[in-house]
This record gives sequence, structure tokens and C-alpha cells, in this order.
Amino acid sequence: MAWRDGKASGGRLTLFMASIILGITALVSIQSFSDNLKENIRLQSKSLMGADFIIDSRQLPNERVQEIIDSLGGAKGMEVNFASMAAFPKNESSKLVRVRGLEGDFPLYGEIETEPADAATSYISNEGALVDATVMLQFELEVGDIIKIGNASLPITGTLISAPGNSAFASSVAPPVIVPFGIIERTGLLQVGSRLDYNYYFKAPPEMDLDALDKELDPILDAENADLDTHTSGSRQLGSSYGNVGKFLNLVAFIALLLGCVGIASSVQIYIKEKLRSVAVLKCMGASRKQTFLIYLIQIAGMGLLGGVIGTIGGILLQLTFPSLLQDFLPFEVQLSLAPQPIIMGLLLGVFMSVLFALLPLMSTWYVSPLQVLRIQETQEERPRKARALVFIGILIFIFLFSLWLLEDLRYAIGFVISIAVTFSILAGVATLFMRGIKKFFPTKWSFTSRQSLLNLFRPNNQTMVLLVAIGVGAFLISTLYFTKDILLAMAQLDSNSDSPNIILLDVQSEQKEDVANSITPKGLPVLDNIPIVTMRMHTIKGRAANDLRQDTTLTMNKWVLNHEFRVTYRDSMISSETLTEGEWVPETPKVGLIPISIADNIARDAEVVVGDTIVFNVQGVLMETVVGNIRTVDWARMQPNFNLVFPKGVLENAPQFHVITTNAPNAEASANLQRELVQKFPNISVLDLRQIVTLIENVLDKIAWVINFMAFFSILTGIIVLIGAVRTSKYQRIKESVLLRTLGAKSKQILKITALEYFYLGVLGSGIGILLSLISSQLLATFVFKAPFVPSLVPFLVLLPGVTLLVLLIGLSNSRSVLNSPPLVVLRKEGR
Repeated sequence: MAWRDGKASGGRLTLFMASIILGITALVSIQSFSDNLKENIRLQSKSLMGADFIIDSRQLPNERVQEIIDSLGGAKGMEVNFASMAAFPKNESSKLVRVRGLEGDFPLYGEIETEPADAATSYISNEGALVDATVMLQFELEVGDIIKIGNASLPITGTLISAPGNSAFASSVAPPVIVPFGIIERTGLLQVGSRLDYNYYFKAPPEMDLDALDKELDPILDAENADLDTHTSGSRQLGSSYGNVGKFLNLVAFIALLLGCVGIASSVQIYIKEKLRSVAVLKCMGASRKQTFLIYLIQIAGMGLLGGVIGTIGGILLQLTFPSLLQDFLPFEVQLSLAPQPIIMGLLLGVFMSVLFALLPLMSTWYVSPLQVLRIQETQEERPRKARALVFIGILIFIFLFSLWLLEDLRYAIGFVISIAVTFSILAGVATLFMRGIKKFFPTKWSFTSRQSLLNLFRPNNQTMVLLVAIGVGAFLISTLYFTKDILLAMAQLDSNSDSPNIILLDVQSEQKEDVANSITPKGLPVLDNIPIVTMRMHTIKGRAANDLRQDTTLTMNKWVLNHEFRVTYRDSMISSETLTEGEWVPETPKVGLIPISIADNIARDAEVVVGDTIVFNVQGVLMETVVGNIRTVDWARMQPNFNLVFPKGVLENAPQFHVITTNAPNAEASANLQRELVQKFPNISVLDLRQIVTLIENVLDKIAWVINFMAFFSILTGIIVLIGAVRTSKYQRIKESVLLRTLGAKSKQILKITALEYFYLGVLGSGIGILLSLISSQLLATFVFKAPFVPSLVPFLVLLPGVTLLVLLIGLSNSRSVLNSPPLVVLRKEGR
């Protein structure tokens, strides 16, 4: 019976099966790609790091660290890397790069890929440089050209395509340049303030337990200002980074699947209403409640299974496009394979979610009386509230458990379920209030077509609620993405006035600061800041030594503050990005007592200190006793030099220091001219052009937004299919209305206008409410998450709202053509059978 009845009615439910297919496709593709990505990271973790484990430090290893290196059999390879300006005499240009000085057998795993291929090894004997491929193209460089790094001029012996230890985003800011380790001394760049990283690469014997090694040595190395990283911990960290993006995309796909299920519930409700008389006939012939219920349950389950199969196949095929979409964010080429878990999940979800969301309308068949055959009534008996409540609870529990499985975090899962419930409830509530409002305040003086279009929104078998939910959620997702992107870009935006720095000069030595300033001002550019910087570490906090705190297993303090090398400044006033929250600002060091310092609120929180607590700093070998004089909040989103720790004037002036100088270049040409001259005169200085960084951030956000919009498209497409299916499912009801209207003298033009107005109302209301909800949620995100001002974009209002409305209107009209073209006698004959 299920098969026979399903064959006759299959076309009515095909579109809603398509909505399940879309959701399953999105989920399976993301889940399958995530599994492949994790497996690739696990298999390639050694090649990504270039070793089994590394010991890294900001300085040359001291005696204790060297003993540890020797006890491990000595490093097989080593590296020093730092950011520096590179000059290209061929075209008098310059670029901030990441210099990597290598020696030994690095990489121990993987390979340095170059063009020509032999340059990966010959650069050492030729004392040349391997230059990032993007830089080679950008500055039209060729093998054999000269690159100047500090005081050293080197021939470019090859184009660097890839190498272990390079991150995609870091390479975008400062592309890598590989040189022999022996060249570094000749550059003259190892000066005070130079931010250096020394890495020592090791190959572990097969029997070595890397996790146990990390647990044993990492605390010891932390006390010596060094660190140990294994390829396993690196792969976990990298996998977690990409996994977070995957979890978010999974949630977007899950929302598309939920929309499809809402559509299925709505379609099954109308479908079952039309089958109630058949159910009553079956019961008159002796069919039991269970039999009649199972007939339609098997139909829905079969539809879900078929949708799951097609969606799973589609998801496997769709994941093939992901490597090209995400290639800018991946440090390696992903090898795709079939992952069993997403396939099983796709097949089961199709059946389970179809049945779960169809249970409420299916329950109607259980309570149909055989006497229904003889009764003429538009409504059926109300289903027991207990059964309805159990189904709703089952749906909520499923959504919670599935989101918990995706997010692996109880709080986030609860938050997701609450946000979904709130969003769906608001949209459903708006639809209900809208229909009730029309009934109560019906515009009786409007024209016939306008009144009839409103009446259609609450006619029997109307689909107003499900359509508003589908349209609204799709518009909500897309609008939220636009608004969030605007928030992030606004945080990185530079002020356009000439008093805001957009060029930052780093590592300016004390004896150079006057000459650097004299190189800036003749060009008509201002010297906005000349900031002294002193490096130091925390020696004791509230009387307890940092080494003792590191070994305290009960410590709740964030231990990164114990190992961090702070770069601090001194001045007599606060700047625009700072706000005093506790204590009093002290401009100059008092003649007696401890030195009062200003500490950022994030450091105060992590170090668990308050105003009045004492901290002893190791200032390059000299111990300095201080007291927390005040705590301030810092707007870290402002693109200007900000500091965790600020000393008053009168104490650090004679300490070893370097300077940061800022200026404002009105255009790219002035910036390029200044950089060219500074690199020639002061090769140790690094120049940050903040406009280039903002452009880079904008490009990255555009790419991320494109990927997310690609997945959110599934939600929009699901909403469209729900809309098409809703119109198709209620087509016969519309044909009946059309016949009645024509009998009363209505013309096709009037019926067309009634239909157009109805879908215009649905499009405007659904997309409008979705955009308004996203506006509220984005304001909350800006206030509580990003802590940034929010200026909403007009794109959702000017593009999305009219676009979605027009789309809804076109779909509604195109699917209503058969209603307009059906002669009244056709319907009367069907009704008479």
C-alpha cells in the first residue's frame, strides 16, 4: 500500500525530498572534507614542521638549554628567522619579508620546493637566496637578480614555491626568503630589539614517546625562555584551527537541513490532510491504526532514505571543489578519499530527520475515525497534547545532541539550540501575529484584489508560517555574514586624517632615531610618534619567583605571562586608545618608593594582579621593583602601537632600548619613496605599511565570506525549494479558489494580481524580518564579542531584501500558471469524482 500510494503521489513530495538532499549534501561534503583534512594533517604533520620535534627560543640557547639539546643527540638542523626589509636594486623596490637562515639537514621530512629544482640545495654553496614565488612575480624578478638584506647583497638562486614551516597567512604579510645560516651575521640585523626566533630541529628514534617528552621537557625549557613543540602537538593545533571553521560551516549546513525538515513537516501536513478520507475508508475496511500509520510512515522514510542516498553522493562530489576554494588557507595539497563516517551519517540522517519532523502531521492518521467518510468537515480532531509535546521534545533533543557532536562543547551546543529556537520562534511568532493582525484590522476599504491577497495568507492550508521561516532564516544568515564582515573590516580600518599613523618603522636604534626623523620630515611627512621600547620579563609576582610559579601545579594564573618577553614603553600621559579603569595615572617616577606602572586589564587578569600588587622585572639582567599603579583598558583593534605595560618617565631612559617611529604617508607613491630611501640608509629598519595590511585583511575576509556565503547558499536554495514545494502542494487548493473566483466573475488578470501581491507580502515580510533579526544579532556581536562600534551596511537592505522579494514573487507566479490556465470544468469534474 505504501508503494502503490507513493507512486501515485510521489511527484507531490519530490521537491521536499530535494530540500533534504541539499541539507545532506552540504553536511556530508563539509564533514567528509574535514575528516580528509584531519587525516592529511596527521599524515603530513612531520612534513609541515620539517622534523619530529623542535626546540625554539627567542635567543641563543643558554647553558641549560644547550645541555638539553646535547642530551637529545644534538639538533640535525637549525634556523634563525626574523622579519626584515629586503631591497631589490633591479627596480629600486623593497618589501617586508621573513628571513630564514638555515643550516644542517633541514628539512628532515618533506622538501624545499624550488624552481629550478636543484636550487633547493645549491643556494648554500652559491651563498644565494631563495625568494618567495609571489615576490618574484610582484617585482618582476628573475633568477640571477640581486636581493639586499641588511648589509648583505645576495644573488637570487631560485624561486621558493613551498617549504616546511611556512604558514599561508604569515607568508602573505611577510613572504619567506631562505638564505644560508652563515650569511645572517653579514646582514648586521642581529641588533638590540631585533625579534629573532632560533629553531633547532630533531629526528626522534622510533621508540621515543613524543607526548611524554613534551610533558617532561616543556616546563624545564619554559623556565629557560625556550619551548618544545612536537609534530603531534602541531598537527593537533593546526587541526583545531581548521576544525573550528569546519564546525561553523557544518552548523550553516545543519540549518539548511533543518529548513528542509520544516518544509517536509509542512508538506506532509497538507499531504496527510488530503489523505484523511482515504485513511477513514481503509479503517472502514478493517485496517488498524498501526497499519494506516505505517503506510505513510514508510512513504516518508523511503523518501528520506532516497534523499539521503542522493545527498550523500552529492556531498562526496561537492567536496572535490573544496581544495580549490580553500587553497589560500591550506599549507599543503589535500589528498581526498572516501571517509566512512560522513557517508553513514548522511544515509541515517535522511531517514531519521524526515521521520522525526513528519511525526506531528503523521499522528493525524492515528486519530482518524472511520465515520470521517460520512462527515463533511474542514478540521480534524485535535491530537493529544502529550503526544505533541513528546515529539517537540524529541526534536529539540536531537538538535541539541547533533550540535553537541558537531561542536564538541556543551555551552556552544546549548547556545546554538537556544539561538535556533529563538530565531525560528520569532519568525513563526511574526507570521502568527501578522495573520491575526490582518484578521483583526482587516482593511475592508481596500480593493477586491488587495483584500483577497491578504485573505490568502490565512486561508485553509496556507503556508504563510513555513514560508516566512524559510525565507527569513536564509535572509538572516546572509545578512549576518555581511554585517559581521563589516564589523571586522571597521576594526582594521585606518583613520583618514593626517594625524593617524599609517607607516610604522620598527627596530630603530637609539643612535639612528634623529637621522631617521631627518629623513622623514624633508619629504613633507610628519613624525607622529617616536616611541622608546625596552624589553623585559617578569621575575617575581607578588613576592613569588616566576620559576616557582611555573612549577606550581595548583596555579590558576595564565602561565604565558611568566615566559613572555614584554616590550614596554615609558611616557607621561595616556593615548587615545587607552582608558583608565582603576588607580591613578602617574606621569613621572616618584623620588621615593616603588616604581608605579600602568598595566593593561588583560595582563592584570591573566597575571591575577590588582592595584597595589608588586612585580619585579628582569630588565636585561637588572632587577627592577615595581607596583601596579593603575589598570587601563586598551583598544587593541586600533592600528597603532599599543602596550601591555607602560612605565612613567624618569626610570628607563638609560636602559638598552630601540624605537618605533610612525608617520603618515598620503598615498602609495609617497610611502614607496620613503621605504626605498629608508632601506638604503638604514637596512636594519623594518617598515610596516598599514594600508597594505588592511588590504590583506580585507582580501582574507572576502575569501572567508565567499566560502561561508557558498554554504549559506544552501539555506537560501532550501528556502526556495520549500517555497516551490509549498506552492505545488497547495496547487489544488488554489485551483479550487480560482474556479470559485472565476465563477463569481473574476478575470485572470485579477487572479494574477492577487497571487503576485500575496507573494510580494511574503517576500518583503520574510526577508525584512530576517534582516532586522541579523541587525540585532550583529549589534550584540559587536558589543559583547568584538567590542567594536557597529555601522550596518546598506547592502542587505538595498540588495538582499528586494532580491529575495523578487525571487519569491517570480517563483510564486511561475508555479501558479497552471492555476490560471485550468478551466473551471476540469476542477468541477475532479471534485465530482
